[in-house]
Amino acid sequence: MLNFRAMLLFLVAISCGAGASVFANRWLQEQAGEVATSNAVATVPVIVAAAEIPFGQPIEDIHIKISQWPEENAPESSFSSTEDVLGRVVNQRIHKGEPLLQERVVERVSGSTLSSIIAPNKRAITLRVNDVVGVAGFLLPGNHVDVLGTRMVNKRAVSRTVLQNLKVLAVDQKANPEKDEPVVVRAVTLEADLDESLELVKATQEGTIQLVLRNPDDNATRVEPVIAATTPNRPVRRTPPAPTVKIIRGTTVNNATIRN
Repeated sequence: MLNFRAMLLFLVAISCGAGASVFANRWLQEQAGEVATSNAVATVPVIVAAAEIPFGQPIEDIHIKISQWPEENAPESSFSSTEDVLGRVVNQRIHKGEPLLQERVVERVSGSTLSSIIAPNKRAITLRVNDVVGVAGFLLPGNHVDVLGTRMVNKRAVSRTVLQNLKVLAVDQKANPEKDEPVVVRAVTLEADLDESLELVKATQEGTIQLVLRNPDDNATRVEPVIAATTPNRPVRRTPPAPTVKIIRGTTVNNATIRN
């Protein structure tokens, strides 16, 4: 009889323990779920580049993907739908993983791709170049350059900075760089406003120009002094002194110059 009671108490104790364990485990899971729910971060869809998109490239499906970003960190000018960006043109290079922003893609208008990527109030002007003027073929669409001009003044070469920080829209007939390799071109198309375009035309008519490639992170401009190129010193022609004679009159001696 005693053994039966002991066994019964043992079984009751085990049942109570198991029930308490199940109840505690369920309570802990509920608490963890509430904490996870309270700590969950709201996200929104953001269109990002699935691969590097070069300057002037019309956007296709293979170029983009949807990524979930924390709502508070999502850029204000980003896109949330692929339909909003397909067919648009990239006006600057976008690296893989970067979000597509409204100021970095433009609507493709009728006409060539080049006309779509020109900024408002800007113009496209083409300059004839060679392997030296065109920075040995290292210019690519999307680069920025300075333009130097040289002209002759009183038989001396005078150089000046014509314009600074102009965007390269195209090289030859290509506005979309397919490969990052130097290619010697015959023409470079720059983006400039109307006044800058007039300065460029004037500089090409007055003398020669030279393009200078800028670092993409360098946006500084400064006033450059006009530089007069040095010219070889010419020998100075010295006129020999005219011959003289001494004239003695009594005790007076005078020197007289003989003139031709």
